Amino acid sequence: MESPNIIFIVADDLGFADLGCYGARANPLGPISPHIDALAAGGLRFTQGYANSPVCSPTRFALMTMRYQYRVRGGMEEPINSKSKGSTTLGLPPESPTLPSLLKEAGYTTALIGKWHLGYPPAFGPLRSGYDAFYGIMAGGVDYFSHCSGKGDHDLYEGEQEHHEIGYLTDLLSHRAVKYIHTQTAKAQSGQPFFLSLHYTAPHWPWETRDDAALAAQLGNLFHLDGGNIHTYHRMIQHMDEGIGWVVQALRNNNLLDNTLIVFTSDNGGERFSDNWPLVGGKMDLTEGGIRVPWIAHWPAVIPAGTTTTQHCMTMDWSATLLDIGGGTPHPEYPLDGVCLSAVLRQPEKTFDRPLYWRMNHRQQRALRDGDWKYLKVDEHEYLFNLAHDERERANLAWRHPDRFAAMREQYRTWEYSVPPIPADAAVSLGYSSKDMPQR
Repeated sequence: MESPNIIFIVADDLGFADLGCYGARANPLGPISPHIDALAAGGLRFTQGYANSPVCSPTRFALMTMRYQYRVRGGMEEPINSKSKGSTTLGLPPESPTLPSLLKEAGYTTALIGKWHLGYPPAFGPLRSGYDAFYGIMAGGVDYFSHCSGKGDHDLYEGEQEHHEIGYLTDLLSHRAVKYIHTQTAKAQSGQPFFLSLHYTAPHWPWETRDDAALAAQLGNLFHLDGGNIHTYHRMIQHMDEGIGWVVQALRNNNLLDNTLIVFTSDNGGERFSDNWPLVGGKMDLTEGGIRVPWIAHWPAVIPAGTTTTQHCMTMDWSATLLDIGGGTPHPEYPLDGVCLSAVLRQPEKTFDRPLYWRMNHRQQRALRDGDWKYLKVDEHEYLFNLAHDERERANLAWRHPDRFAAMREQYRTWEYSVPPIPADAAVSLGYSSKDMPQR
């Protein structure tokens, strides 16, 4: 079989239960995600999939490098913020092999449409890390209409040049993705596949639908602490879902859908208006609500339709999987931490053991999931949970199972010695606190 086209779609701050196919609650706006749900119905849905981090840029370092984000200095910022503009250390080093650079070596054309958030030019940037083309934002977030970052800088780019274009950002990204598919069709049909990273900023704050252009001029700051509600949030998801529908239709119209692998996920768990049920916590937390995210894979030529799997995985595993499927070869000096899931895509019931580790500077959090069990540390407190019986992490079994607790804590510590320590100057950037809203 010819190498497939690959589209890697990443939502921003999407909650585990925000999509219909993951149990979204009925609401007056109608179905939240019919097009994403259709991808799940026609493909494979993971119920135990995770992000590499509960916050944005660290997950993106792992996505690009296929390694734990802690191996790169910028990956230990939580997250990289707009103050890093001009830094020569807080970003993805151009010499580091990446998923797009290695796929490019394997014959793919590559493009990023959407959010980068891995450092600013001239030291860093998508074109320096394997992408042939870039249209989107460098920062962690922008206004959907002015396209300005939290510092007030205009932050919509084409390549490395500022690009001014009127429109709602979610729609601009969707339309540009459709255009990219059309421009790549002839090459794809003649044997040169494409890799498209479509990284939305939705449903990340500020809380703006495509009908809220007037709101952009009124915002005090991008965190939009005095605005938003669940209905606006749901409309933002619907706009993204509609755009994904346009992308799928473009593939169908160009006879590319059957041999295109589409992967959908979120960079971390949900934020203020998200639904993470039945999980506890959200963005910035190593409880399940901060790290467990939707993972959907659709590839009609290979993946059985309407299937689910309980395979444990995290972001870097998917990047390693896409590299394998695309015929790319890891760089020998940068061994992968990600594990290939290709066999699971073909046979979803054939799961394997996959211990997963996380570390956060914020609140000194630590976590290990191994099988049904999870070791968790938050501040000075330590816990042991059986997630098969207690996904909400309410029943601490550390003292009922002291041997297991001790073994998992030691297992975690052994792993932590294998990655660089958190440097003293690593920053934790919180946009709000309990003075702005009650704790969740």
